Amino acid sequence: MRVILAEDSTLLREGLVRLLAEEGHEVPAAVGNGEALVEAVAAHLPDAVVVDVRMPPTHTDEGLRAALEIRRRWPHVKVLVLSQYVEKRYAAELMSSDVEGVGYLLKDRVAQVGDFLDALERVGAGGAAFDPEVVRQLLARTTQVDPLARLTVREREVLERMAQGLTNASIAQELHVSQSAVEKHVNSLFDKLGLAHASGYSRRVLAVLRFLES
Repeated sequence: MRVILAEDSTLLREGLVRLLAEEGHEVPAAVGNGEALVEAVAAHLPDAVVVDVRMPPTHTDEGLRAALEIRRRWPHVKVLVLSQYVEKRYAAELMSSDVEGVGYLLKDRVAQVGDFLDALERVGAGGAAFDPEVVRQLLARTTQVDPLARLTVREREVLERMAQGLTNASIAQELHVSQSAVEKHVNSLFDKLGLAHASGYSRRVLAVLRFLES
């Protein structure tokens, strides 16, 4: 896979370049800001980009804005976003754009090389990969009306893993149940959340976005 990196920390950026090269990936460019990332994508048309949310000059949302622009201009380019903290607004905006070939990981997850590489491979294959902690916080509600209240404990467990980008087969393996049981839970929670008639894979992320509405 051809991957472009955007990370303002030189140490982390160079470390990721070496890691990806060792895993057989090609890194045609590694840059330190969002503007340079967009330019690099235009020049190299990679399969995927790995981008930090906060980069120069303001260290607010430059990376995210670059990621969204890349998704708009080059829909085939997959995007894996890294963030130091769970930033709900940024995660929600990225997830609501188009969830196929999109991931959002906390930087701590990068230290767990296997998890990072697995997420990149999943995103590169057109799937989704969302950090479990990101999903947990996105599902947390501070309002009195909790859309999760109608879900069973098992349906909550299935929903969390759906939002991480796992397939039904992977969820079944993690929860030690049959795939048909997972499918029943998925259909049930879609129905409870009013998503039964929504079409397409996006239902799996809409099931998370329901809880982000204010």
